[in-house]
Amino acid sequence: MTTLDHDHSDHGPAKGLSRWLFSTNHKDIGTLYLWFSLSMFFLGGLFAMVIRAELFQPGLQLVQPEFFNQMTTMHGLIMVFGAVMPAFVGLANWMIPLMIGAPDMALPRMNNLSFWILPFAFAMLVSTLFMEGGAPDFGWTFYAPLSTTYAPPSVTFFIFAVHIMGASSIMGAINVIATILNMRAPGMTWMKMPLFVWTWLITAFLLIAVMPVLAGVVTMMLMDIHFGTSFFSAAGGGSPLLFQHLFWFFGHPEVYIMILPAFGVVSAIIPAFARKKLFGYHSMVWATASIAVLSFIVWAHHMFTVGIPFAGELFFMASTMLIAVPTGVKVFNWVATMFHGSMTFETPMLFAIAFVVLFTIGGFSGLMLAVAPADFQYHDTYFVVAHFHYVLVPGAVFSIIAATYYWLPKWCGRMYNETLGKTHFWLSFIGVNVTFFPQHFIGLAGMPRRIPDYAVQFADFNMVSSIGAFFFGSSQLLFLFIIIHTIVAGKKAEAKPWEGAEGLEWTVPSPAPHHTFETPPDVK
Repeated sequence: MTTLDHDHSDHGPAKGLSRWLFSTNHKDIGTLYLWFSLSMFFLGGLFAMVIRAELFQPGLQLVQPEFFNQMTTMHGLIMVFGAVMPAFVGLANWMIPLMIGAPDMALPRMNNLSFWILPFAFAMLVSTLFMEGGAPDFGWTFYAPLSTTYAPPSVTFFIFAVHIMGASSIMGAINVIATILNMRAPGMTWMKMPLFVWTWLITAFLLIAVMPVLAGVVTMMLMDIHFGTSFFSAAGGGSPLLFQHLFWFFGHPEVYIMILPAFGVVSAIIPAFARKKLFGYHSMVWATASIAVLSFIVWAHHMFTVGIPFAGELFFMASTMLIAVPTGVKVFNWVATMFHGSMTFETPMLFAIAFVVLFTIGGFSGLMLAVAPADFQYHDTYFVVAHFHYVLVPGAVFSIIAATYYWLPKWCGRMYNETLGKTHFWLSFIGVNVTFFPQHFIGLAGMPRRIPDYAVQFADFNMVSSIGAFFFGSSQLLFLFIIIHTIVAGKKAEAKPWEGAEGLEWTVPSPAPHHTFETPPDVK
């Protein structure tokens, strides 16, 4: 199946351009999302390289503190809203109709719109770098009053860009829900749906629940800046803490929005290369739903140091530890799926196994942060940076890369070079650990995040971390080469590219045993 697998009659460049501009085909739109996401990965990564270059040694070498803070803002926002989320929406567009037997997404024109407003949103966000006062310098969490009272003039454009991103996400989520609820093939009941479809259905409900909260908080920012309200100004009777409560009520479910589809991807890949059905299918579905529900009651673990009541600290500490239980169920199920399986280690499987191992490390450091008294020490240090990068880079990003390798033969009909794929994996695996593991140590030693200069005792680990970051970043150029080389000159993929694993990639429980009938000799 290729991206050209539909009834477009393209003749010449003008027709080809209009196909991409006006296409309502789920494969075309999925492809657009994935290419847009890849471009944002490289742009966000470029901003990260500026941050790590400045932190290579103590003192100010390359950029001023204001620009350093602008880079932290842009890197975080572009990676979360421009890279990870559109990549998963692209995977959803491509794979959900194929997995449930639907001809297309339920709302194809809205699908087209939800993609095309994204480039405008991010063009507006990036253009703030060239405006008077520079880009917003208040970090990706844009806490008030830094983002209201003390913000540069470009903050208005930033707010508008966030609104447009949110509208795109809501439209995409509505489309996913409508497609899965209404367009499943006959016989595909709820508990026969692939795990990837389940995780995306639950993610879509999360998006619809929390994106309006983000829209509300940025609208309140706009009112405070331009219309004299005091939602977040203590001088006018408001509270900066109100901002944090609203932001993290959105922000913590958002973290799960970025990781639940990754669980779905890994739940498709591991059974395929272990040659076994997914262990504990039903428990995986319920664990995913449990994570989604619990994600709404843990938001204030980001706020242990603001002075919330002791009972509040106990509640948020306990609920954060509780959310680790369904996540642990998933990890044990993946391990049980691999146990005694006939495993082979092609590139998608390598990235999936790395996901399980490294995401678990991120989960353990998250449990450490959940302990309120300990969090007083960890808060706003590089330990927190190490924690969420272990969740989002080997977690979300590795799963996106694994999905790309796994489904690329289905998308373009060509097979990638396995040697180059494995080389890319090992470069990425080494790079990501060399980058982020030392940050646990400098964080525990007390190095604060979002500061361009630091004390000399942190110099060695920062140098190691920066070298790892450049190593990891440059190795993604190999990924870009592999994708382009596969599409342009890759060998033709077989009908079932993963030998011995075919038929298991959907991880759907069979309605009945499959029987093979031998043809009678006289018929032969």
